[in-house]
Amino acid sequence: MDCLKKSSLFSLPFFLLYFSIILSFSNGVNASHKVFSGLQSTSTVDVKNVHRTGYHFQPPKNWINDPNAPMYFNGVYHLFYQYNPHGSVWGNIVWAHSVSTDLINWIPLEPGIYPSKVFDKYGTWSGSATILPNNKPIILYTGIVDAKNTQVQNYAIPANLSDPFLRKWIKPDNNPLIVADVSINKTQFRDPTTGWLGRDGYWRTLIGSVWGQEGLAILYKSRDFMKWTKVQHPLHSVEGTGNWECPDFFPVLLHGTNGLDASYTGKNIKHVLKVSLDVTRFEYYTVGIYDTKRDRYIPDKNSIDGWKGLRLDYGNYYASKSFYDPRKNRRIMWGWANESDTVNDDIKKGWAGIQTIPRKLWLDPSGKQLVQWPVEELETLREQKIQLSNRKLNKGDKIEVKGITPAQADVEVTFSFSSLDKAEPFDPKWANLYAQDVCAIKGSTVQGGLGPFGLLTLASKNLEEYTPVFFRVFSVQDKYKVLMCSDASRSTLENGKTMYKPSFAGYVDVDLTSKTLSLRSLIDHSVVESFGAGGKTCITSRVYPTLAIYDNAHLFVFNNGTETIKIESLNAWTMGKPKMNWSFGHSSY
Repeated sequence: MDCLKKSSLFSLPFFLLYFSIILSFSNGVNASHKVFSGLQSTSTVDVKNVHRTGYHFQPPKNWINDPNAPMYFNGVYHLFYQYNPHGSVWGNIVWAHSVSTDLINWIPLEPGIYPSKVFDKYGTWSGSATILPNNKPIILYTGIVDAKNTQVQNYAIPANLSDPFLRKWIKPDNNPLIVADVSINKTQFRDPTTGWLGRDGYWRTLIGSVWGQEGLAILYKSRDFMKWTKVQHPLHSVEGTGNWECPDFFPVLLHGTNGLDASYTGKNIKHVLKVSLDVTRFEYYTVGIYDTKRDRYIPDKNSIDGWKGLRLDYGNYYASKSFYDPRKNRRIMWGWANESDTVNDDIKKGWAGIQTIPRKLWLDPSGKQLVQWPVEELETLREQKIQLSNRKLNKGDKIEVKGITPAQADVEVTFSFSSLDKAEPFDPKWANLYAQDVCAIKGSTVQGGLGPFGLLTLASKNLEEYTPVFFRVFSVQDKYKVLMCSDASRSTLENGKTMYKPSFAGYVDVDLTSKTLSLRSLIDHSVVESFGAGGKTCITSRVYPTLAIYDNAHLFVFNNGTETIKIESLNAWTMGKPKMNWSFGHSSY
């Protein structure tokens, strides 16, 4: 990944659109490779625990970003991630390395990859893992070779395959494997994907890039994974989207929830291409067909490419990476959630960034989109439980959920309603707005017909602070449009600084015949990860309450619509802390 660079190729109309998009969708965070001279090696003196998560993955201190090369190998899950061992802003990046047998409890190890060779002297950036024949793992990663930000693709292999944790990795001297030719922007040429093996016996990988403002997934082929040749055309490209980072390409079954290895070539599948857009700082994907004869990816007609397309997550979620888990026959996606406060705040608190809960993903039966759900292992952390059922919520009602720890909880709720008649008309003026713009207009306090209803998370007792996660149902001619919001605008009373408090939102493609909507929210001090309609729409928010912290946080269920809502069922748990023996590893290099 790299920081945003403005192109001199902009026309005025495109620039105005581009500038508008940045203001609305920069995700409130600095680009992940923005260098803060004099700050990147500022040692953390005192880590502040307020707002640190309890069950999300984060090291004891300092900056983290992209999850790299997650994989399952010989009974062990491996997570590498970008880490600054010397400070809480981006810089000095190494590949930190942790291992687990259950994706929840982790053991940290020494860094797996760090700048040490001429081909990565100035940086070891994101990449992916591939399991080669004879069960041999290999990592492809981006190396920075000079101060001009020239990017190449390198590889690393385990020093000792008999070590169950694969602690040490070596970078052979025949690196780099892939160097940009004259047709490629060598300063925006990074993040190789997991390799896949075609029926023709050639391995393939994608590298994200841009030419002008055309986002590219550049395709390379190799017979032996060592000598790579650029295919004449990209696997896929889209004009006007800007730089593509962290591409991911994998097959999905048309039916069922099982995952597939990247090299699977059987029948009854589609493919998914995911890219992280440097301009908007969001993750987008399409569902389509991989034409193996022409080495082209063709999105389905109803799968929109670009800024108005589907997102993996409509909130603070970026640089994700998936892998196939043969242990449970599933595909798992990891994502990074940056902070929404300022660089100075990160320095003061001594840490920045978390990894979201790993998610199982599969293709929805409609074939139009992915479904995502927290991995089942997360449920082992559930402790105290509270249940509610058959509770009515009239207009203006709210019910407090007591008996758990609301600052560190897992909440699943199913709402029902007797009629769709009170769904308010969808204003035609909103047709060209993004969902989060509509959420900002129609927030949780704006009375509606069918909705808003949902949860008030990380709420103070008297609601001076709260982060609502809610639904609102609109009527559009003879159809219905479901808006899901996670609104941080009232999440904190903190003053005197620039705080990003967006009204994140996405639409939920759901059949309302049953007149029910479900919601799951993972609440963890400064993060609320929410999954609507069984995981069809996902939103991650980062928030920093001042009152609603620790035991002073509250959780409510509410309805501000005129249609009565029923809580069919609500199950909520206090979440325990996973075992993370950080003293086992070290972060020096």
